[in-house]
Amino acid sequence: MTVTVNGTPQAGCGNVLEQLTQMGFDAKRVAVEKNGAIVPRAQYETTPLQEGDKLEVVRFVGGG
Repeated sequence: MTVTVNGTPQAGCGNVLEQLTQMGFDAKRVAVEKNGAIVPRAQYETTPLQEGDKLEVVRFVGGG
């Protein structure tokens, strides 16, 4: 299965949390949009991915 993450095709995993983990993202420090809809963090593990899904992942960066 192939999904697109931030505009780049990637081998897809079973759900949003698995995809984030595979790609090295810290699920606690990102916001995820799947096919144009925000995925609540509490639903990362229960939100399945399917062929052709598009994810946008935004990292939170602190500083000052």
